[in-house]
Amino acid sequence: MDDGERERALLTALTTEHFVLQTSRSATVTESVGRATVFLSMLSAALIGLGFVASNATLVRPYLGAVLPTLLITGLLTFLRLVQNMVENELDLARIQRIRAYYHRRLAGEHDFFADAVQEEGIMRATWAAVGNAPRRAQLLLTTAAMVGAVNALLVGLAATLLARLAGVSAGLAIGVGTVLALLAFIAQFGYLDRQSISQPG
Repeated sequence: MDDGERERALLTALTTEHFVLQTSRSATVTESVGRATVFLSMLSAALIGLGFVASNATLVRPYLGAVLPTLLITGLLTFLRLVQNMVENELDLARIQRIRAYYHRRLAGEHDFFADAVQEEGIMRATWAAVGNAPRRAQLLLTTAAMVGAVNALLVGLAATLLARLAGVSAGLAIGVGTVLALLAFIAQFGYLDRQSISQPG
């Protein structure tokens, strides 16, 4: 195989890989939306159910005792999978940027096609630039995983407040305990999200 044939074969392979990676990105986004929707639908159904039993004091406690752990476990599993989806999406986008950088260097000539894929700061900055963002940790707050993590934190705070009230703690102190635990739960989840991200935001 001469150099010209090798170049054509590589270009064909890269074009196919580009398509496969974009398809993979679409699949991860679709799965993320689906999982978040299922979880939020469960939460909505639980709140509707709570509305039905709220008028009966004997049913509220067992209902919350059954529903809150279910929502917390489901929310945690959803969060973990959404983080995996985010990392998969980042990896796919980084690989696409490498392919686009090759297109630019070998095929663009004097044109600026795919120039955004070639940046002195490295592939990860080019990856962030491809979706119109700067590499900042604050961007992680806008992910689906962070949204579900926030809901999980609220559920943790609610569960802690209810348990504190059942233990005879005053309402003000119970709310304070729930608020602190909710914040800690969100910080812990965001820390995990930050550690798992391959984008290394500054």
